Amino acid sequence: MTDKVALITGAGTGIGRGVALALAADGFHVTLTGRRPGPLEETAALAKAKGVKALVHPADIGKPDAVRGLFEAHQAAFGRLDVLFNNAGTFAPAVEMDELTYEQWQSVVDVNLTGAFLCTQQAMKIMKAQSPKGGRIINNGSISAHAPRPFSAPYTATKHAITGLTKSTSLDGRAHDIACGQIDIGNADTDLAAGMVAGAMQPNGTRMVEPLMDVVYVGQAVSYMASLPLDTNVQFLTVMATKMPFIGRG
Repeated sequence: MTDKVALITGAGTGIGRGVALALAADGFHVTLTGRRPGPLEETAALAKAKGVKALVHPADIGKPDAVRGLFEAHQAAFGRLDVLFNNAGTFAPAVEMDELTYEQWQSVVDVNLTGAFLCTQQAMKIMKAQSPKGGRIINNGSISAHAPRPFSAPYTATKHAITGLTKSTSLDGRAHDIACGQIDIGNADTDLAAGMVAGAMQPNGTRMVEPLMDVVYVGQAVSYMASLPLDTNVQFLTVMATKMPFIGRG
């Protein structure tokens, strides 16, 4: 796997970092992007310790010019792309839907959906043209691609849309040996989940402390998907804490 190269969005912390390190452990060189240079450099140092190369390129993936610059830098450094992990995501305030501002809605759409689309576009251009051609795109769908939490309309809508993007990418990439799959991730023990210590809002208005899983298992799941030959694909995969209230949510 030493000649394989991956690009991970939202790679500075949490799931993005966990996946970057799992892929590095499997021998993937990595390009790491996100908005904050500091955390990206920390992830890069951890990846390099596993014996691979790591490029840090901060970018706002909701902006087309920034995404083009990201993939140009990646190609200049590595010359090919085998795996794109569309992971970057953001949330709007957890308020009643009618209280959301347009700007709050749009900021989530820009990162979660438009950003994934823009990165997918650039990845497909590279994968179609490189030799050997093809590659794999893995989208972070989230449990919210299936069932919403209260007061999460922007996040939930974009994650449902990611499922449509996954299916379209899988179909349109078929002729070019580009596989696309989606991983739907439950509560992972990351900094983002720190606010759940006091309990997550439930549909009945109560709060409940929900089980978490170690992010290392998310990394292992994505690494498995990335390890497959291009004639084999995991179309959808859900990984979650066993006792998380997903089945039966609501």
